[in-house]
Amino acid sequence: MASYRRSTFLFWFLLQAFLLLSFTVVQSKDDDENNLLQGLNSYRQSQNLPILAKNDKAGCLADKIAEKLEDQPCPAGRSIAVAQLSNYADSMDKCGIGMNNTREGVVLPVCVSKLVPTLVLTNYTQTQFARYINDTRFVGAGLGSEDDWMVVVLSTGTPGGSFARAHRSIPTAGFTGLSLLVGMLLLLFV
Repeated sequence: MASYRRSTFLFWFLLQAFLLLSFTVVQSKDDDENNLLQGLNSYRQSQNLPILAKNDKAGCLADKIAEKLEDQPCPAGRSIAVAQLSNYADSMDKCGIGMNNTREGVVLPVCVSKLVPTLVLTNYTQTQFARYINDTRFVGAGLGSEDDWMVVVLSTGTPGGSFARAHRSIPTAGFTGLSLLVGMLLLLFV
């Protein structure tokens, strides 16, 4: 009887252990992005640089760019170019970023199989991207990821890099000028 209890206990114990070990914790892409931002900020603090604040519009743009890169294979080697913002005019518009007044942001895409956190961080801090991560002009960051791609979009605190919506001053000025002209014509004829 004792061996039966022991066998039953051992069976249930092994079954529970198997079930616990077989269900791995699935990490969401938001967790990957938040962990990377935390890692980048820890790195910047170790370099006596200010931390990067989360920039929602830069995050939206990073997500859109990551979606475009999703189906592309990782390039051979580690040479991935810094992407120009002008290449992503449609994505910028969808995220409410004014193309005409945003010139100082930078897009940093990396491809790491399974987005292994330490390798992703190393790709930003130990490659050609480190010069941007170390640049004090950049005060904000947005992150996006899809499959093996992680995209960091850095923003500055200046009007040309804060990713604010473009001002509609030219159409407004044109309307104001037209209204003034019509008003003057009415005064002449009345």
